[in-house]
Amino acid sequence: MKKMIFTLIALVYLLIFGMAQAGADAARDYISIVGSSTIYPFATVVAENFGKKTRYKIPKIESTGSGGGHKLFGAGIGVKYPDITNSSSRITKSQLKKDFKNGVKEIVEVKIGYDGIVVANSRQAQVLRLTRKDLFLGLAKQVPVAGDTGTLQPNPYKTWKQINPSLPDIKIEVLGPPPTSGTRDAFMELAMEGGANVFTWIANLKKTDKKRYKIICNTIREDGAYIEAGENDNLIVEKLIKSPESLGVLGFSFLDQNTDTIQGAFIDGVQPTFESISDGSYPLSRPLYFYIKKAHVDNIPGMRAYLAEFTSENTWGDEGYLTTKGLIPMSGEERRHYRKIVEELIPLTLDDLN
Repeated sequence: MKKMIFTLIALVYLLIFGMAQAGADAARDYISIVGSSTIYPFATVVAENFGKKTRYKIPKIESTGSGGGHKLFGAGIGVKYPDITNSSSRITKSQLKKDFKNGVKEIVEVKIGYDGIVVANSRQAQVLRLTRKDLFLGLAKQVPVAGDTGTLQPNPYKTWKQINPSLPDIKIEVLGPPPTSGTRDAFMELAMEGGANVFTWIANLKKTDKKRYKIICNTIREDGAYIEAGENDNLIVEKLIKSPESLGVLGFSFLDQNTDTIQGAFIDGVQPTFESISDGSYPLSRPLYFYIKKAHVDNIPGMRAYLAEFTSENTWGDEGYLTTKGLIPMSGEERRHYRKIVEELIPLTLDDLN
């Protein structure tokens, strides 16, 4: 009899606990946002303004890196999964296909503006004038043999002066983001590939042997010259202040917010500024995005209001409050285009990524 009573008590407990857990899983009263550390400061400011202007809770925002954000966002539909992921590089076809496979069928892409990738150092040191070729030769695991065509060697360079006589005779030490970061992806494409393309035989590989091309351009040396400093660009800023001879790879917005302590190197003769990134003359410029799970928009309280706040002229416009945080605005035409996409929740297709 006692055994039966204990069994009934256990069943009742499990039923009540299960119902409570199911209720917890069935609803969430805040917006969940993950993704890029570069976009994190922008999204945080928008979330704070959204919280002040509306009756909804301030969204929960996690800085996971673009790659980590895509992985969490695309894992499924439902309150266990994020509603929005921020990204400092555009979603790829393979990522979108994986999302579709996981049941995330309708994803809305929103470009929010532009950012530049800067190679910064402490204001206690001299301003550097680097080229993309310098960056490739300084950071690639294997580099072309001088005077040869088609032959690579393990990276022999220890100082910047060995690469380019006009550069200082200081050790090559660059603090930068890990592979999960959209900043890292963009740096690979814009800086490393851009520098490698100076060598004609490497540039030709992009058409004849794309796999080898990517390996040459995107494989970073592992002898301590490049130090993965995590997803948080603020940590890189702190380390640059303490180590004046080190360089750091980070988003322009972090430079813009710390001009009293760090400075950006000229790249191919162009200094990273609001204007040079906006007009495209700075060679390490990139667009920034966030991605919306359409299935969540009308099921998570406040999502439409948050999206309206982010895409208002007062936020991302030429005089919007995000410009004070370092965001480079899109043209009025682009802003109208993406505002319409948000208002109509037009999903991204694989063909859009061609």
